[in-house]
Amino acid sequence: MTVTEVAEPATDSRPPRRRRRRGVTALLVAVGVACAAVAVLIVRETSSSAAESAASDLPPNTAQVARRTLRDAQTVDGQLGYGTARTATSRLAGTLTRLPDSGAQISRGKAVYMIDNEPVVLMYGSVPAYRSLTVGAEGPDVAQLERNLRALGYSGFTVDDTYTSSTAEAVTEWQDDLGLDETGTVELGRVLFAPAAVRVDGLQASVGDPTGPGRPVLTYTGTAKEVTVELDTADQRLAKKGAAVTVALPDGQTIDGRVASSTTVIEPGSQQGEDPTTTVEVVVALTDQQAAKDYVLASVDVTFTASERANVLTVPVGALVALAEGGFGVEVVDGGTTRYVPVRTGLFSGGQVEISGSGIREGTVVGVPK
Repeated sequence: MTVTEVAEPATDSRPPRRRRRRGVTALLVAVGVACAAVAVLIVRETSSSAAESAASDLPPNTAQVARRTLRDAQTVDGQLGYGTARTATSRLAGTLTRLPDSGAQISRGKAVYMIDNEPVVLMYGSVPAYRSLTVGAEGPDVAQLERNLRALGYSGFTVDDTYTSSTAEAVTEWQDDLGLDETGTVELGRVLFAPAAVRVDGLQASVGDPTGPGRPVLTYTGTAKEVTVELDTADQRLAKKGAAVTVALPDGQTIDGRVASSTTVIEPGSQQGEDPTTTVEVVVALTDQQAAKDYVLASVDVTFTASERANVLTVPVGALVALAEGGFGVEVVDGGTTRYVPVRTGLFSGGQVEISGSGIREGTVVGVPK
């Protein structure tokens, strides 16, 4: 019997293998995408942390280096008037027979007051009368007298510091014109010396009162309007003689002035045990008398300028930092980074400070702490 063998169909296993490769590939792709996502997340987190770190290193505030004019200036209260009053004290004994009115203005060669119907005459000068002047006297008070005699029209002598017989002859002529005894000697008390013409501020005696050496007769000021200011001793630098100031009048008008004088004034304590107080009394001469003519007494604002620096580079004072190696510097901000740059400082004023240094220019951004 013939047996017919029937061959079983062969089974092809390649398709299943191809499906497994696709599965493995898909798995690898998924894993790769996940890793890439994690990597991107890590990069993003790292970049974000770096940015936050950089931002935290920057100063909280910044300012730009600016170009401006700085002034060491201060405005204080002042009193507009005729300046400090001085006292005219008699050096002659007798009876007061004539006194001027309060507010009267007296110029060189005129009588300030009269004792026993003889004048006490005003002359200009800074040296007070302290002795009689006669032939042989020498000194600045002699030259002062001779300058006045020459200004009043007397001549025949040389203006110097020696009182000669020629000076005595001019004095004799002057005495004759005043109705005085023609002695050629200027007795102590016959002349009142003042820097310029005077204005009678007030009377200290009355006509008919007896007077004598050391007795006050009247008080006087200059005839020009002035401003008196009291400064703290710490601000004495502002009151240099001749320094320019500005004065704001009550009507808002501003006029110029100059420091005429400054005097240290010491006042004892008002109570026992209190320390004395020291101030600086400053007299300001006005350059425009006409602008102040309507004011007899008034409160004004006076601005002193001790120094000025024009067109300099400045930053807020708070931008300065003390450097470890000494001196000052600023923290220059350049994009997201900063660096410390040494600077030289100049004038401080109004919260600003003048600076200079390598790399410092107008517009440079600097850090300012909180």
